Amino acid sequence: MAKKRLKKEKWTLSFDPYLKNLVIKEARKKGIYPVNFLEEILREKFNPYGYTDVKDSITYVRKLRKSSEEKTDEEFLKEIREWQKSQF
Repeated sequence: MAKKRLKKEKWTLSFDPYLKNLVIKEARKKGIYPVNFLEEILREKFNPYGYTDVKDSITYVRKLRKSSEEKTDEEFLKEIREWQKSQF
């Protein structure tokens, strides 16, 4: 039996030309299509505690370490409490 192909929706988004060029430039650096790059960014933003969708683990860990240095202990504990509440 032949598999059904998933029907892809086509979207049209308006972008600031500067932002569009920046997205294209970063996508070329990574060697992926700009659409895939945008999807990657959105997955990371909408799933801030997730790690399963991380493509480049080294960059991800460096970013976490850098952001943890900038936070106070109180902010860090507040983030942990929010994460715990989101699990229930």
